[in-house]
Parts: sequence; structure tokens; C-alpha cells
Amino acid sequence: MRDTILEILEELRSDVDFEKETKLIDDKILESFDIVSLVSELTDEFDITIRPKDLVPENFNSVDAIEKLVKELVEE
Repeated sequence: MRDTILEILEELRSDVDFEKETKLIDDKILESFDIVSLVSELTDEFDITIRPKDLVPENFNSVDAIEKLVKELVEE
């Protein structure tokens, strides 16, 4: 799952080292269009629904946070 998330992120922004970044939203590394694209890709790839209440910086600041969110949604 983590590898797939990393692939999606690297397709969006190949200039970012997603393994090291922990403030993707807070530091404005990912912008709104990136988030929209990311949510769309994650929804398709993992057959999940990311709800508006899930769209908070804490869920998208790092690969670990994104992976945690996806795991929680897959288990629902």
C-alpha cells in the first residue's frame, strides 16, 4: 500500500522527496490541485471514499498519514 501511495505522489510531484517530508500541507508543498488529484487517485486505486471530514492537513502531511487514512477507509 505504501509503495502505491508513493507512486501516486511521485506522479503528481516528482520534485519532492515524499519519504522525508512530514509537512506536505503545512509547508504548502502540495497545493489544492495536487490534493484533488491525490484524492481522486487514492479513491480509484483503493476503492475508498474520502469524505470532506477526512480532508484535513493531518491526513495529508506525510506518506505515513496518508497511508493511515487509506488503511482506515479500506477497513470500513
